[in-house]
Amino acid sequence: MVHIPSKEEVLQWISDNPTKTSKRDIAKAFGIKGAARIDLKRVLRELEADGHLQKRKQSYSDPESLPPVSVLEIIGPNDDGDLLARPLEWQGEAAQPTIIMRAKAGEAALGAGNRILARLTKLKGDTHDYEGRLIRQIGTNPLRIVGIFRESHEGGRLVPIDKGSDKEWKIAEGATLEARDGELVEAQQTGPKSRMGLPRAKVVARLGDPSSPKAVSLIAIHQHGIPDSFPDDVIAQADAAKPAPLGKRLDLRDMPLVTIDPPDARDHDDACFAHADDDPKNPDGHVVWVAIADVAYYVTPGSALDREARKRGNSSYFPDRVVPMLPDRLSGDLCSLHEDVERACMAVRMVLDKDGNKISHQFHRAMMKSHASLAYSEVQAAMDGNVNEKCAPLLEEVIKPLYAAYDVLVKARQRRQPLDLNLPERRIELSEEGKVISVAFRDRLDAHRLIEEFMVLANVAAAETLIEKKQPLLFRVHEEPSAEKLESLRETAISSGFVLAKGQVLQTRHLNQLLSQAAGTEQEELINISALRSMTQAYYAPENFSHFGLALRNYAHFTSPIRRYADLIVHRALISAHGWGKDGLSPQDIEQLEETGKQISDTERRSMVAERDTTDRYLASYLSERLGNEFSGRVAGIARFGVFIKLDETGADGLVPVATIGREYFVHDEDANALIGEQSGLKITLGQPALVRLAEATPTTGGVTLELLELDGKPLPKGRGSRGGKTHRGRKVGQTRSKKAKIKRKVARKRSK
Repeated sequence: MVHIPSKEEVLQWISDNPTKTSKRDIAKAFGIKGAARIDLKRVLRELEADGHLQKRKQSYSDPESLPPVSVLEIIGPNDDGDLLARPLEWQGEAAQPTIIMRAKAGEAALGAGNRILARLTKLKGDTHDYEGRLIRQIGTNPLRIVGIFRESHEGGRLVPIDKGSDKEWKIAEGATLEARDGELVEAQQTGPKSRMGLPRAKVVARLGDPSSPKAVSLIAIHQHGIPDSFPDDVIAQADAAKPAPLGKRLDLRDMPLVTIDPPDARDHDDACFAHADDDPKNPDGHVVWVAIADVAYYVTPGSALDREARKRGNSSYFPDRVVPMLPDRLSGDLCSLHEDVERACMAVRMVLDKDGNKISHQFHRAMMKSHASLAYSEVQAAMDGNVNEKCAPLLEEVIKPLYAAYDVLVKARQRRQPLDLNLPERRIELSEEGKVISVAFRDRLDAHRLIEEFMVLANVAAAETLIEKKQPLLFRVHEEPSAEKLESLRETAISSGFVLAKGQVLQTRHLNQLLSQAAGTEQEELINISALRSMTQAYYAPENFSHFGLALRNYAHFTSPIRRYADLIVHRALISAHGWGKDGLSPQDIEQLEETGKQISDTERRSMVAERDTTDRYLASYLSERLGNEFSGRVAGIARFGVFIKLDETGADGLVPVATIGREYFVHDEDANALIGEQSGLKITLGQPALVRLAEATPTTGGVTLELLELDGKPLPKGRGSRGGKTHRGRKVGQTRSKKAKIKRKVARKRSK
């Protein structure tokens, strides 16, 4: 049995070893491993509460200090003109620390009374304790309008780009920011709306040409009707929120939970920790903890925050901005699991056996403190032997156990056989001016897969618990492909030389077998895209129809309540099921479950379309400076009017109009999904490698037009054309139909052989 040191023994060790005072050092000194670390942390916590120790991150000897991300109030400039701020959540016994603000070029001016979220850096040998850098302002909520500026002799008018808005705004002469006629601008309401005359606004940002990259996401947001400003009562309610108390929550503050996100993440809604299971009945097993921000504590049923979150349904993500579901005070602060800050959470403890099977789980309403905010790349680098300063103290106790638990989950995944698509995600990098600098494909690391597997496991646990407790909830439903889409996929597979078995109940393992056949071949991307297109759209519903793509019978979204309303509903259901408080599912929540499921499924699709439109426009803008350049790509789509080519370099889709292909008539064979030249016999099918020249790129629409130069590495046959140099447009209708019928019969005969 592991010996847990007494308080006196711990104090004596720290006294004798002043340079080795981290939890890791203390645990190593007393031979404490595995779950016994929790008992040691309890001792350290009691010593801290008694005033014998002071804690800072992993150390128990540093003085009180502020967390790296804090809410501040601007005091104002001092006699030297330096802007000072004070922390709003200071709870230390020492004098309140002083903070000097450092502004970046182009940042909005701050004044006394402004509340902000700031990143802090400890200063040494300075008259101030910390240096603060603005992350975002909190609590300001003037109405914002995006539109086209029109000059007038009294200043100007603003014509909103919103589809449903026909009301212009008046811009005073001194409030135009020198905007030019026809320029896209963002304006801010300057006074209360009046029944008489036009409402007034001032220009706060000149976005330039409406077709410029900086305007792209704003246009998509407004065109698709995505709400991008919060009502005053919503902001007021968010700003009035206070940090949740410990109360009856399970105290997990000593557990070394960490967040792992992209390096530019603005919020952190999930944290995790794993260790070997010390239960002798579960040899080589693992315990995985997943903690999720407790949004339900702040967003209660029927409140202004709740109504707005339900209306939005989800956050929307664009290359240059995020339109959040919740105001910044919650999404970027109280509900974000920032490093070294106490945060309320919903946590689930899951026990895995050596083969990755979940043998038990238990949910808790808890209080946690993130021990580190890590990036995917640095976690992966640490596991690969390139450990940075931040990951070094976490490698043995935190990072390696996470990967050990992930390894057994991989075994379970291989048995379950969820759909294993290989579709690299594009990453568009923008300059400060909003111009596309580069388009690349994101790396897929084991660190990404690790977090994904943990989140899937937690989502399954949530669904299973609520089913067992007969609690209403919203399931994440993904039904199997329709017979028509499946047959289309089978035709694509056959035309590419692969096999998709027929005459059996379709399972994801059958699709994975097809994907495996295509792996490493020229048709790999085509088969992956075709398989994705054959899938049905996932949606939310109170009835459980399982999740086909993940090969899971019970699945509900639990892990992202900051950005998805469905997860908030699941959190409330868990609160009701466990009797944790009065902020669980309300009678109205239950009554509206089906309607809510449809509403948030629609808003999810709205965001997807807006995000896709924005990406297309950014890519078109990026390519517009490379007109005439040649690109390699693959045939990604066939239509009567032309061929779609996906470019290898950027992933952009461009159209080759059928009238520009060679000098002959092309027949569209719908059954074979091909275009066939009537004279040369050239057959254009999905997946063929192509060389194209960029003919046109239109940022305002996202359209890209290409000229086909080569197919399968060969120049296009010129064809004989028709007399007098006329193209196929001069052919008689009867001749065209007759020729098309002959080609179809010829293709049919070849298939029957």
